[in-house]
Amino acid sequence: MTTTDVFHCDVPAESAFGYAQAIRCGELIHASGQLSLDAAGAFRHADDFAAQLRQTYANVDRILDHYGITRAHIVAQTLYVVDLRRHAEAAAAGNLAYFGKHRPASTVVGVTELTFPGQVVEIGFVADVRLPG
Repeated sequence: MTTTDVFHCDVPAESAFGYAQAIRCGELIHASGQLSLDAAGAFRHADDFAAQLRQTYANVDRILDHYGITRAHIVAQTLYVVDLRRHAEAAAAGNLAYFGKHRPASTVVGVTELTFPGQVVEIGFVADVRLPG
């Protein structure tokens, strides 16, 4: 039987929209799109791509910590970026800084808008707990 572990941060959006931050099913962890929310669930850093990217990756780390794994366990990520042409270089630099030598499969999608006014990045990912960390 597959073990399922659901991770919640207890931020208002989870109950308002009806989702979990992440779900472990078997050896894979599927994470909802992470964004620049603080611990209380308030959106931070409107229109500041670099600051949002740092906060978003910090929220990714919070999920990884919950499951006792590291960035090296991420096998795929999808970045949604408003005004991708403008932010492509900063997205690449932030990605390289976050992952170091690790190279997950990645898709970057340019979008016209995201959930919050001033939100410019959102990141979803899949991690495999079987990988060496």
